[in-house]
Amino acid sequence: MSAAKKSDLGVTPLSEDVSAWYNELVFKAELADRGPAKGTMVIRPYGYRIWELLQAELDRRFKDTGHENASFPLFIPQSYLQREADHVEGFAPELAVVTHGGGKELEEPLVVRPTSETVIGEMYSRWISSYRDLPVLINAWNNVVRWELRPRIFLRTTEFLWQEGHTAHATHDEAMAETRQMFGVYDEVARDVAAIPMVKGEKTPTERFAGAVRTFTIEGMMRDGKALQSGTSHYLGQNFAKAFDITFQDESNELQYVHTTSWGMSTRMIGAIILAHGDDAGLVLPPRLAPIQAVLVPIGRGEQVEAVLDRTRELAEELKAAGVRVHVDDRDASPGFRFNDWELKGVPLRIELGPRDLEAEHVLVAHRIGEVDEKGRAVKQTVPMAELASRVPELLEAYHELLLERARGFRDGLTAVVDDFDAFAGQVGVGFALAFHCGRESCEDEIKADTSATPRCIPEEGEEASGSCIRCGEPSAYGRRIVFARAY
Repeated sequence: MSAAKKSDLGVTPLSEDVSAWYNELVFKAELADRGPAKGTMVIRPYGYRIWELLQAELDRRFKDTGHENASFPLFIPQSYLQREADHVEGFAPELAVVTHGGGKELEEPLVVRPTSETVIGEMYSRWISSYRDLPVLINAWNNVVRWELRPRIFLRTTEFLWQEGHTAHATHDEAMAETRQMFGVYDEVARDVAAIPMVKGEKTPTERFAGAVRTFTIEGMMRDGKALQSGTSHYLGQNFAKAFDITFQDESNELQYVHTTSWGMSTRMIGAIILAHGDDAGLVLPPRLAPIQAVLVPIGRGEQVEAVLDRTRELAEELKAAGVRVHVDDRDASPGFRFNDWELKGVPLRIELGPRDLEAEHVLVAHRIGEVDEKGRAVKQTVPMAELASRVPELLEAYHELLLERARGFRDGLTAVVDDFDAFAGQVGVGFALAFHCGRESCEDEIKADTSATPRCIPEEGEEASGSCIRCGEPSAYGRRIVFARAY
């Protein structure tokens, strides 16, 4: 247990110990719990609702771009992974292998799915024979297993939920267009749904997905200045096509290998939301992913209670009709207790209604993050009851923009250009460092050993430039500065 003093909510302040704050908040806000098997998690209803909302936003975009959902097996013959050497080497330490089933030793061990490129490659080899069969645009919503040595709920667990897209194309250009399109979808969802501004870029060769030719990533800055890889899109070239003999006859009746892609976003994104927006008081949820967007808190005693509660329920129905996810907190507890509880759970708007408000026909609206008075208390807006159903959606839109700009300002304030290794070592201790790099794996290893920082990506934005490697002084390899940071 951290030595940091706990708040009245029973959670270590983020400003004192980020790790303790995160671990305690996940449990206290009822997002998830530890599963009975080491490294697994149980996602509780409040946390799972966030995933459902994220899933819906992604799924709609996948379908809008022509993709269809399908399901593939959890178990993969071990020999399938061995057919793509780089892939199996990249995943070997993380594999869970089944050797017995039905009381007998299996003729061939089965790998519990760490990702599905190999089994999907086998199926595509059966389904594709002509250029008329292309492109194949499939997504799968599933669970995968990767044996994590240092698990942390949502961020790294032995089993987690995600989506994995797998597509096959006739040409390199078509596959690269797909890779970049889905890369853009992830960035859009992070920004426009989760209110997290991402650094978009390409991974260096040593950081690529196992078996990929090119890997693109979105990297978010968390409240402790560390990076979190939040979604990746991979151009796999013809590596898996050759390993699984995925061929087609082109329009000239010549046999060709397809070009494939894969791309994924997981429940790790819930961890990104916690760490990118949270504060000492608890969660701060972006409104488009908040299970409850507005909580109504009726306040009153004795004979006043019923009248206040009846009007509160009427207002809740009006808000629901306006498309707002709303909850009435009529628990027999003090207003202060209820206020703190919903702050902990990150609800964007709190709407208070007491006897005087009922008489004046207005409510008080407090934002989870917003203007505060000289005592640090949230400044409350007075909103006429007749206008509440139309005003709340507007307030939620403004709140999303507030969170996005807040996160962008935080990230930009902790990002710096560095040309000296001592300055570099200090910068990656607090945020993102933009530096030149020679591209050599040995140099990356030395940087990681000395600073715990890794190259997060070659950013798409930024001026083209060249210079000397921050570590060894050799010429830079990427034509621009790359992003280094410590990462989850």
